[in-house]
Amino acid sequence: GPRVIIIGGGAQVAQVAVGAVNEADRHNIRGERISVDTIPLGGAQSLARAVDAVTRLPRASSLVLAGSLMGGSITKAVDRVREAGIPVIALKMAGTVPQHADLVVTDPVQAGVFAVMHISSKAVFDINRVRGREF
Repeated sequence: GPRVIIIGGGAQVAQVAVGAVNEADRHNIRGERISVDTIPLGGAQSLARAVDAVTRLPRASSLVLAGSLMGGSITKAVDRVREAGIPVIALKMAGTVPQHADLVVTDPVQAGVFAVMHISSKAVFDINRVRGREF
């Protein structure tokens, strides 16, 4: 089934995972096979490499960037992930990443829920209808 990938600093990754795992459980009880993977990392270069690697992960269907400051090489990697057709949700944060994400979400738990709702075959939420918005 489809996978949500969450990358960023420790505490925020955990909070996004709370939302994503709870929402995925709700869908999986009804027969879907959504999985949630986390990659807690520090440092811009490690983050940029991890974001770039998302395009090579099997079944990666949406990416959430959980942190308080992301820009530069990470932003360029975000652009490449989006070009590969994988939507990117960013927490509201400093840096240029939020301007390049498909969706910016203030609450980390809600970011995780949105990521799962977008890839679910049963949910009505579609990131394309809210692209560029902030919640």
